Amino acid sequence: MTAVIEEAASGPAPAQKPARDHTPIVITLRIRRFLPDLVGPNGEPPVPFWQDFQVEADPTERILTAMLKVKGEQDGSLTFRRSCAHGICGSDAMRINGRNRLACKTLVKDLDVTKPITIEAIKGLEVEKDLVVDMDPFFQSFKDVMPFLITSGNEPTRERLQSPEDRERFDDTTKCILCACCTTSCPVFWTDGQYFGPAAIVNAHRFIFDSRDEGAEQRLEILNEKEGVWRCRTTFNCTDACPRGIEVTKAIQEVKRALIFRRV
Repeated sequence: MTAVIEEAASGPAPAQKPARDHTPIVITLRIRRFLPDLVGPNGEPPVPFWQDFQVEADPTERILTAMLKVKGEQDGSLTFRRSCAHGICGSDAMRINGRNRLACKTLVKDLDVTKPITIEAIKGLEVEKDLVVDMDPFFQSFKDVMPFLITSGNEPTRERLQSPEDRERFDDTTKCILCACCTTSCPVFWTDGQYFGPAAIVNAHRFIFDSRDEGAEQRLEILNEKEGVWRCRTTFNCTDACPRGIEVTKAIQEVKRALIFRRV
């Protein structure tokens, strides 16, 4: 048996990708703090304040990583929510440079590091401490739209079948992770705490247009109230803020059309 030596093809060598710059840089995190126990000398209620932290970070690091460095190395009292750190749990939503984002999905290199990076709590919900807000009103609106499958009769002995076309009808809104980025970017929600908000409507949409569900009319009646879909002003803030890329405003308009024509 004769061994065969494969010779490299003639021609120019393929271009090498430029190496990524992993040189650490020093960034400034300007965090809006709120300490509920920090009362004034004469008993004045606590007020929010800005505090700067300088931290060394790799350009490809996430803002969440930088914040964990601050909490672990500089100020253990800094308080914020986080869990999976992979953009799935939605717990680390905050306003970064004036825009709602997930800290675990925001990279240092994608921000202007020549000036302080501002970080504050999402708007429209009561701040409990630092970046932690009271999520109860948000989840109550979610519960109010009945975000579960409603059927009649006995439970089937096999799975409920659904065509790819029927699934496509509501596939986009199944991506919601309840991070509240959309709802707390909505100017109507900021000024009207009774408004259901985009996230609740998105989750109602997910079941209203599910061919296996029988509760569409009930949900439509709930969303037909004065604090339902008609409060939406189509500013598209919610769509811009969604870290999952859901077309939130489109979903809200589809619910409006379903109400007008009573056709799902």
